[in-house]
Amino acid sequence: MGYYKTIDGKKYDGEIIELAEKLTSGAGDGRISKDDAAQLLDAVKDGDSYTDIEKDTMSYVRENFKWTEAADEWFRTEIRKWAASK
Repeated sequence: MGYYKTIDGKKYDGEIIELAEKLTSGAGDGRISKDDAAQLLDAVKDGDSYTDIEKDTMSYVRENFKWTEAADEWFRTEIRKWAASK
């Protein structure tokens, strides 16, 4: 796994946080779209397991970044399906 980013004393997956920041800056309305959510899901899946740090990171991203309703729903469904297969 890549590097970690510590926020408020807690370790997160730095690559996922950076991706979320990149996806929400610049173009669009600053919300995570379904396409963005798919990129985040791919970033989580790259290690082939859903680690506690990744779970914490996605929880952080879901709480601290704005998501479209469709993206949020899609991501939660897909991550559950994928995590259940691990």
